[in-house]
Amino acid sequence: MPIENNIKQLHAQMRQWRQHLHRFPETAFEETETAKLIADKLASFGLEVHQGLGKTGVVATLATGNSGRKIALRADMDALFIQEQNAFAYKSCHEGKMHACGHDGHSAMLLGAASYLAEHRNFDGTVYFIFQPAEEGRAGARQMIDDGLFEKFPADHVFGMHNFPDIPLGHFALKPGAMMASFDCFEIIITGQATHAAMPHLGNDAVVASAQLITALQTIVSRTLNPADPAVVSITQIHAGNTWNAIPESVVLRGTFRCFNSAVQKIIADKITRLVNATCEGFEVSAEIKFNPENPGYPVTFNAEAETELALQAAMAVAGEDCIDQQPVPSMGSEDFSFMLQEKPGCYIWIGNGPSENSCLLHNPNYDFNDEILPVGAAYWVKLVETVLGESNL
Repeated sequence: MPIENNIKQLHAQMRQWRQHLHRFPETAFEETETAKLIADKLASFGLEVHQGLGKTGVVATLATGNSGRKIALRADMDALFIQEQNAFAYKSCHEGKMHACGHDGHSAMLLGAASYLAEHRNFDGTVYFIFQPAEEGRAGARQMIDDGLFEKFPADHVFGMHNFPDIPLGHFALKPGAMMASFDCFEIIITGQATHAAMPHLGNDAVVASAQLITALQTIVSRTLNPADPAVVSITQIHAGNTWNAIPESVVLRGTFRCFNSAVQKIIADKITRLVNATCEGFEVSAEIKFNPENPGYPVTFNAEAETELALQAAMAVAGEDCIDQQPVPSMGSEDFSFMLQEKPGCYIWIGNGPSENSCLLHNPNYDFNDEILPVGAAYWVKLVETVLGESNL
């Protein structure tokens, strides 16, 4: 269906909201001004607004008709610790922080949908609009759930959406099953005996042990897992020493692993532990292993069959069947919406953000959300509500 004029007329307003949020980014659990703006807008639409779940989360309720059916729509609000390199007028005013993942656009699209639905109410049931903090590595979704999200707002289904560069502008991608990978991180502290660099035989070299371990860890995917099970293990940090002529006492390694299966998650964690212990024993050094030491791991983002079909119907109504990729390659990126999908059946969909010119991918200091897709995303949310809570589903 062509996007309704009433949604198109919200485009300029959504753009204004989005660019304001972009200019004033706030990171995990500090989204106070972001939450205030969103809560104020929702209240002005006539919605019942609740604040404080997950510290800075916002949930608004819109009910109409007599149906007991309930649907939850979720957008994330937080920014990243990245120094923006864009030069446009609405670039980040907060040093070292920017919306490099498009959560500003996600919030604006859901606000636009809330505005339209509050005015037109072409559905029968209850819609919960969830504006979630701390998606970026801090599991704000889990915090909201722990604070009673689905007890206070007992949705039957939950739906999420994320922009995706290199999917054509305004197209959608979705599939049942795994959409995004699990996320776990680890820290390995290897401790040997420090010594003069000219006399390595007098110490136990934690650096050499670490080098061997880094190589060994890469065999987990290639030689331990079934080749049909996609996974990745990456070392992302190495910290050791502070001078040229001394072998340091300890080395800190940090990294992450991702996969699409909880059983594979356990295999990788167990194998990391065994390789660390075996390697360190061989080099006569000790090791301490911590999994997810600062941030919780994320489960696999897994779409339910029935809810994916509902999302597909809504996406096709907005964009047309030819603009839907129904077999996207799952992403090794992760998403804490997965916690909500463990609690309620639902679907997570990608909306095309257009080409990633000049390497302008997500989490890039030159990234910017494409404002042209704002009415497309808002129209998807509206159509999804009308599909799930419409008369045809009574």
